[in-house]
Amino acid sequence: MNTSLPAIDPEALLDGPAHAMADAVRQGRVRARTLTDAALARIAARDPLERGGVNACTAVLAERARSEADALDAKLAAGDAATAALPLLGVPYAVKNLFDVAGLPTLAGSKIERDAAPAVQDGLLLRRLQGAGAVLLAALNMDEYAYGFTTENSHVGACRNPHDLRRVAGGSSGGSGAAIAAGEVPLTLGSDTNGSIRVPASLCGVFGLKPTFGRLPRTGSYPFVASLDHLGPFGRSVRDLALSYDAMQGHDGHDPGCVDRPVQPVTPLLETPEHGLRVGLLGGWFHDMADDDARGAVARVAAALRTAPGVASVREVSWPEVDRARAAAFLITNAEGANLHLDDLRRRPGDFEPLSRDRFLAGALLPATWVVQAQRVRRWFARQVAASFADVDLFIAPATPCVAPLMGTEWIDIQGQRLPARPSIGVLTQPVSCIGLPVCAVPVWNVHASLPIGVQLIAAPWREDRVLRAARWLEQAGVVRAPVAAWPT
Repeated sequence: MNTSLPAIDPEALLDGPAHAMADAVRQGRVRARTLTDAALARIAARDPLERGGVNACTAVLAERARSEADALDAKLAAGDAATAALPLLGVPYAVKNLFDVAGLPTLAGSKIERDAAPAVQDGLLLRRLQGAGAVLLAALNMDEYAYGFTTENSHVGACRNPHDLRRVAGGSSGGSGAAIAAGEVPLTLGSDTNGSIRVPASLCGVFGLKPTFGRLPRTGSYPFVASLDHLGPFGRSVRDLALSYDAMQGHDGHDPGCVDRPVQPVTPLLETPEHGLRVGLLGGWFHDMADDDARGAVARVAAALRTAPGVASVREVSWPEVDRARAAAFLITNAEGANLHLDDLRRRPGDFEPLSRDRFLAGALLPATWVVQAQRVRRWFARQVAASFADVDLFIAPATPCVAPLMGTEWIDIQGQRLPARPSIGVLTQPVSCIGLPVCAVPVWNVHASLPIGVQLIAAPWREDRVLRAARWLEQAGVVRAPVAAWPT
């Protein structure tokens, strides 16, 4: 550790990426404890709903965070080389409250789970991030049982979009997107069943990674739809996504959906462009269900990629029957999600949020033949998309059909279509989740007058390196970025 470098103001670091924080701690330019205290102060100033804050946090773990930071500082002071090499050294982070956090009940955004016993240990991904040097500060707001796209949670209050506090943060991992956009932490974890990482990333203007289904273990997290659930990171930079993703990789036999594959680090590949990359601009459903802002963001990314080193072609393409794939995802979500909550639907129906309860009840009443047919459509669609990778290496599509709606919005208008707002915000992410492809959501600015909107970069299974390398080039070119929201002083 080099202590001859000048100190850095932790407030300035909080507006930057996680990897810069880790470098500053490693170089002795700021202590992990100082950075932790600054992040806790930022949460206290910007988060409480009663003070007009974003309401991203449902629990703040100040004592634990300070203890972890002090332990890191002590090891650094003792000259421990292994500690100094940790990739996320001293980085403050927070997690959606469906991850097990030792000592807290795993709420999953619900009222019912407040009665559950506290978790006896952290979820596996939290333990892996701690092993990489990250410091856990908070649990984060979400839609009840991860069933929603807006995080307008009636139990703890809506999570608000830091770029316009009148608007939604997206969901179901709304707190995970909002906490980064508000400058509270640079790194968070969320889950994505039908779009719950990519939607908040798009609406809050941050980066989000949904890995391939089965890549990261879900051990120690509250399930929603076992055949669709993914876990993944949000970050203020592409490098932050890569560092955290690499730290969390590795098979775990306790999750039957986790695939036993070798760890494949992506961070060393970020700065190396691929050669002969064929890019497909998804049309059809992805064009028709997007407004002018969403289309404009995709056009900007496509134009940039045409000039990127190693890109051989960018052309318009389409996938077949995307509307059927989305319908299949809806039915599977309804049926599997409802089955998990049957006992509580019978015993405590009044303790559910009304919209969640009604959707679960509908799922419980679905005919089995519908669900079987939905799985057939899902498998058929997966085969069609898999075949399309013979001609295209990277697909791009809008992440949300529009920028963040105002809270309480019931309907949105998309290209002359009047659609129910809450389910339709995920209309462009559901078909991709349904078949488990890796996706990086990247935030585009200056299309809408004042708000960000995201673009999905989609690759073949296990090619997280491809989506992250493309995202990194776009970030370096200044096409995508994740600034902290302006905050009154």
